[in-house]
Amino acid sequence: MRKPRLSQHAVLTVFLCVVLLGSVSSCTSESEVEPLAGNPIIEGWYADPEGAIYGSEYFVFPTYSARYRDQVFFDAFSSPDLVNWTKHERILDTTMVAWADSAMWAPATIEKDGKYYFFFAANDIQSDDQYGGIGVAVSERPEGPYSDYLGKPLIDAFHNGAQPIDQFVFEDDGQYYIYYGGWRHANVAHLNKNFDGFIPFEDGTIFKEVTPEGYVEGPFMLKRNDKYYFMWSEGGWTNDSYRVAYAIADSPLGPFERLGTILKQDPTVATGAGHHSVINPPGTDDWFIVYHRRPIPNEDRDHRVTAIDRLMFAEDGSILPVVMTNEGVPAQALR
Repeated sequence: MRKPRLSQHAVLTVFLCVVLLGSVSSCTSESEVEPLAGNPIIEGWYADPEGAIYGSEYFVFPTYSARYRDQVFFDAFSSPDLVNWTKHERILDTTMVAWADSAMWAPATIEKDGKYYFFFAANDIQSDDQYGGIGVAVSERPEGPYSDYLGKPLIDAFHNGAQPIDQFVFEDDGQYYIYYGGWRHANVAHLNKNFDGFIPFEDGTIFKEVTPEGYVEGPFMLKRNDKYYFMWSEGGWTNDSYRVAYAIADSPLGPFERLGTILKQDPTVATGAGHHSVINPPGTDDWFIVYHRRPIPNEDRDHRVTAIDRLMFAEDGSILPVVMTNEGVPAQALR
């Protein structure tokens, strides 16, 4: 278990006390130590983190960051406070999904009726002639293990030009929507109550394109003060151009007009920051962005780590630029 880090305020307090009293032991107490998450929050190469809260624990479900042929499993991580993390190994892998071969990416999870559904992409299909896409697994526990729910992909073809990857499931007033898409196209579809198919939109279509300007991949949706915040990743995932932008709409279906960049590299901290999710502890207006970034120096395209920092809003509801840190956020126990 990682030792808790001191906040900058605590470090300064201890330093001044040592100058006066000459002893660290005379100047520290448990109350003066403010545990911080520390970035990266978990050890190892992990990307595309999905953050969630289930019960009294936080969860992070990431992609194992490696060459496509080695991406044959998912690990998960849980924490009571965003500081101390427990690893749950191989909660789903290709031995549990008959149709999946490799390139298992970007989990999205949601609880419904006492079960936990785990949406994932596999096989990195490049055309409708290849088999793969977005699948669904299910478990009785958020930490798994999960089993294949459908025995086939839920979405196995290109619709509106969107590669079937990078899914996110969003619940709004009892309705469930799946946002997804690579290759610079984003779609939304209305999931049915069983998560095994879709409810057509009013115009009869199943997959509605909602691609905003600059979109590349990694869609995410949150709702705050009756406004819908659609976010996505731009640039190239293998380089320093990777970043996160956002739009605000009055409907989960858009339209989504790009408003600006909220997360990008800071060469003094890390580069290639993107493909994020957001955690909001119930009953609070506290928001935490969970994302991947590249440590400095970076020696490999798959050397990506998972970090957490604050996501903050201005008085007018716009999102303030995220300040990347090495410290992360203070411990946040759930109520």
